[in-house]
Amino acid sequence: MNNSFVALILTHGRPDKVYTYDALRKLGYTGDIIVVVDNEDATLEEYKKRFPDVYVFDKKAEAALTDEGDNFQDRRAIIYARNASFQIAKERGYRYFIELDDDYFEFSYTYTASGELKQRSIHSLDKVFDALIEFKKRTGALTVAMAQRGDFVGGRENNIVQGEILKRKAMNTFICDTEQPFRFFGKINEDVNAYTVLGSRGALFLQVPHVAINQVNTQQSSGGMTDLYLDSGTYVKSFYTVMYAPACTCIRMMGTKHRRLHHSIRWNNAVPRILPERCKKA
Repeated sequence: MNNSFVALILTHGRPDKVYTYDALRKLGYTGDIIVVVDNEDATLEEYKKRFPDVYVFDKKAEAALTDEGDNFQDRRAIIYARNASFQIAKERGYRYFIELDDDYFEFSYTYTASGELKQRSIHSLDKVFDALIEFKKRTGALTVAMAQRGDFVGGRENNIVQGEILKRKAMNTFICDTEQPFRFFGKINEDVNAYTVLGSRGALFLQVPHVAINQVNTQQSSGGMTDLYLDSGTYVKSFYTVMYAPACTCIRMMGTKHRRLHHSIRWNNAVPRILPERCKKA
């Protein structure tokens, strides 16, 4: 494992439900882990009792530096921890780090066999994280992410099953370099806001679908961002990205049984692309 790498678990209000910590150890990660908590967390002392390395950052101070995209004065959001992570890792002497939410119970390889989507547990996370760091360095990506299970919806017709090998987005997990800092913006949907706006300026946000995280359903685990999502719903969440990237974002219905409003990215309008050689003028 790269000795200048650390896993940061961003969490709030649920010290008894930091599933990611145990998942990392169970699945072969032997490196350092820092549990990142803010100083407005009422359960802070319980975190300190449960975990050997807890970093407490000043949430109000971080909010003063963050473009929240609203004036609601509500800081129940992960964006502050995301933005603080670069300084935390640098202060602790690490160059590379991965930002992780607290609700992962599995890290898995994802692959296709006979047109079907398959997954199996990763048992060598050290090697996977090393590979993602190397991939980031070689591609020049600003950040690299693992896939989420929702990226594979659609079965045989899913783009990844059909052969797509990369996506121009990064959500939930972020492999980052303290020497290439960037900031998230928009109190909710901060990851989508970042990859659309910064992506439109030429920054590479890449998702590798071959490795993925499995999460507890967002609104079945109290604490974290759950309360904010329940209060505002996906309608408000999605409109943050419409505000930041109106040229490429719209709102549409998503889902089959439980339909809901969600953002939709028009990728032809979102990021620069390399033209194929056949388009070159004679």
